[in-house]
Amino acid sequence: MKWRCALTPVLLASAALPARAEVLPDVDSRIENVTPRVVAWRRDIHQHPELGNQEVRTAKLVAAHLKKLGFDEVRTGIAHTGVVGVLKGKRPGGVLALRADMDALPIREVTGLPFASKVVVDVNGTPTPVMHACGHDAHTAILMGAAEVLAGMRDRIAGTILFVFQPAEEGVAGQEAGAQLMLKEGAFSPIKPDAIFGLHVEPGRVGEIDARPGPMLSSATGISIKLKGRQTHAGRPWEGTDLVNLSADIVKSLNTIAARQVNVFEFPNVVSIGALRAGNRSNILSGEATLDGTIRTFDLARRDDLKARIRNTVAGLAAGYDAQADVNFEDVALVTGNDPALLDLVMPALKAAAPKGVNTDALMRGAAEDFSFYQAEVPGLYYILGSTPPGIPIEKAPTNHSDSFDIDEAVLPIGVKAHVLTALTFLDSRAE
Repeated sequence: MKWRCALTPVLLASAALPARAEVLPDVDSRIENVTPRVVAWRRDIHQHPELGNQEVRTAKLVAAHLKKLGFDEVRTGIAHTGVVGVLKGKRPGGVLALRADMDALPIREVTGLPFASKVVVDVNGTPTPVMHACGHDAHTAILMGAAEVLAGMRDRIAGTILFVFQPAEEGVAGQEAGAQLMLKEGAFSPIKPDAIFGLHVEPGRVGEIDARPGPMLSSATGISIKLKGRQTHAGRPWEGTDLVNLSADIVKSLNTIAARQVNVFEFPNVVSIGALRAGNRSNILSGEATLDGTIRTFDLARRDDLKARIRNTVAGLAAGYDAQADVNFEDVALVTGNDPALLDLVMPALKAAAPKGVNTDALMRGAAEDFSFYQAEVPGLYYILGSTPPGIPIEKAPTNHSDSFDIDEAVLPIGVKAHVLTALTFLDSRAE
């Protein structure tokens, strides 16, 4: 992905603009007033988590809040349970989208919090515990708080803000979901934003924001390999096809591709097989096997090169075993990062929101985000808020997707302030 500089002319015209924190001294008091409600929303959503495409309760809470604030428009039911609120300022200008994800994960919570989830739902006949183990409860509450602050400042808003509350960022097996479906069902229509901003809570120092120019989160591409051969007795492997041995060769060869066939100093990349299934008896060599995995990298040309190498490698190995191989890929996420010009524009706002500073040298991460699909449509800004609870060493803090994941709620007003100040700064830069 090439990081666009489509906003450069705007930057040249607006570089002298003061940070909005300097010209809006009442922002802090507005955030202080809304913070108790943001904390309450986060705890309520945390205690009532919902899986992707099932965020009915959460969406209802969000929509009711936006309507109560007098938003110009509140659209519901986008991509199953998505909500888009439209807030028009009193001054003419551009359009900005702010995005939060709402879904939880199929994980049993062990945090011991007084508002810990005890929710269990049926997934294909299996009782499945559900938990907000990735911080989406915080993201939703933060954006609800920003909506309240900004709704009270319409006379100072130059342009329009879209509040995008998205379901199913984590994906849903066998279903269309998430950012791609939001776009398909008109989240950016009829009002298309000039840019979109998003944030995420992760282990780190509370008060610090990570926001590097260029790539920040990797792309994610699912790998599905289906093998077929001749089933036989395990004591007579020469009479059939040893798909277990073939699978092992494939796993080793894919690791070799990632480490030895491409320049890892140019772009980091990982090719991993996370699931391998073949047979159900020790004395039978199955006639079928499947391997599922992922490709992670920070350049889409590299991703496509890896796909081609994987296809060729699997085909060659399968031919050597006299087996048939079907290889398929699913692009789950593109590369997520920051348009350098856009990041430069809002940097004063991020610094004003981050009492411990903005880290522009943050390491790239192998995690992926479907926020990247919005960035394929418009320039984007994506930053990470440190949120490790007090008393826990950051390096030992439970990570996102852990059954022990939790945040320091002091991060919530920091997130609200970051949303508010970056939105005002961006829209001021495009004021007519």
